[in-house]
Amino acid sequence: MSFLGSVRNLLLAVCLMLVLGFLYYSAGKLHMHGWGQEPQYDRLGFLLKLDSRISAELNYKNGNVTEGGCRKGYASAQMTAIFPKFSKPAPMFLDNTFRRWSKLKDFVPPFGIKGQETVIQKILGITKHFTLTSHLDSLSCKRCIIMGNGGIVANKSLGPRIDEYDVVIRLNEAPVKGFEKDVGTKTTIRITYPEGAIQKPTRYEKDSLFAFTGFKPQDFKWLKYIVYKEKVSPSDGFWKSVATVVPKEPKEIRILNPYFIREAAFTFIGLPVNNGMMGRGNIPTLGTVAITMALHNCDEVAVAGFGYDMNAPNAPLHYYENVKMSAIKESWTHNIGKEKEFLRKLVKGQVITDLTAGI
Repeated sequence: MSFLGSVRNLLLAVCLMLVLGFLYYSAGKLHMHGWGQEPQYDRLGFLLKLDSRISAELNYKNGNVTEGGCRKGYASAQMTAIFPKFSKPAPMFLDNTFRRWSKLKDFVPPFGIKGQETVIQKILGITKHFTLTSHLDSLSCKRCIIMGNGGIVANKSLGPRIDEYDVVIRLNEAPVKGFEKDVGTKTTIRITYPEGAIQKPTRYEKDSLFAFTGFKPQDFKWLKYIVYKEKVSPSDGFWKSVATVVPKEPKEIRILNPYFIREAAFTFIGLPVNNGMMGRGNIPTLGTVAITMALHNCDEVAVAGFGYDMNAPNAPLHYYENVKMSAIKESWTHNIGKEKEFLRKLVKGQVITDLTAGI
């Protein structure tokens, strides 16, 4: 074979390898978009036409569910139908295996636990409980509702319906007493962070779990003080005063898995990654974090009290106070517009049910 012939064959082989490499690299996009077809998914991986597709198997399983019955696996099946990359297993709370779970040690708070491993181990050493109650853990199917704090829930008389859910999740210091007609009486989990925690010990509900969410390193130190009954400085590194006492026994305290903050921010909403650091507009609201957690751990997911209507400046911002919608200013940490896009996908795809139709 001549020298030129050898060169030609070599170039042909290289070209073939490049073509095969391109096809392999593009395989994911090819199966999602198809040759010459309109794209089926948006840039994040959500189905563009949210037609609430659900598997035939799940339809069959739930075909004879009586009204009000729990549909096992429904939320995760719907989520997978509109977002094929969804992977269900994700524990609700940190346990003693937290160092090995889903790259948590690679990210600093709020997206991981880097630098907080020692203090977390001390906290878990005294709390010693990492799941829900034994009764709720024994349920084969769990219906969960996340209660937002929006004024939209006022005067809807949804209290009895909310109390029917197995797990009722409340956020920060939103009160129950005095508002039972609209927000119910049951509290299973109250998710909060130091600045959002109830400051009056008498306002804490009995028989509810206190689920801590850490957004900065100082927050984990605060939780250690709380569980060990140590003195808390209410202004040490916080942007406002914090609770100095939480009237809960260590066995009633949990650490929410930071994975849900990271997944909500970067995978579901598409906020700036910012090298895995807290930055402008890349922190999801606690409500969206709670919804993300529920998608992984509940069979059915509902919400109430979500949604801000900026076209109604005189509407109440929260159900428990007289502050108006016009009081909302541009948030440095949240991107409300992008979050709303994500939540609307969940509602339109029938992944979650919005009882107050605010999303």
